[in-house]
Amino acid sequence: MSKPFDMELFLAGVLTGSHATWQRHLHQAKIIQAEIAARWQRETPWGWQRKHVAWFLEHRLSQRSEATRYYYMLTIRLLARRLKTSWVFNL
Repeated sequence: MSKPFDMELFLAGVLTGSHATWQRHLHQAKIIQAEIAARWQRETPWGWQRKHVAWFLEHRLSQRSEATRYYYMLTIRLLARRLKTSWVFNL
């Protein structure tokens, strides 16, 4: 039996800013994680590839406002920084 993935612990090293900013990034990261896990069966960010995140941006955020997409991109940048990868997306 394995423990559920702890997104807060995963992002703790790269999260900065106010408590509200922390909470927003954590909330959005958990949403990204749940959507990718449901579609691609990749439970943790360690298993994600660029195509998984691109799919999330294209299919789950396409009907959202520009501001919402911007804030999700900030969270994705934090995830990429934590994974030490360089994902580039053009919105």
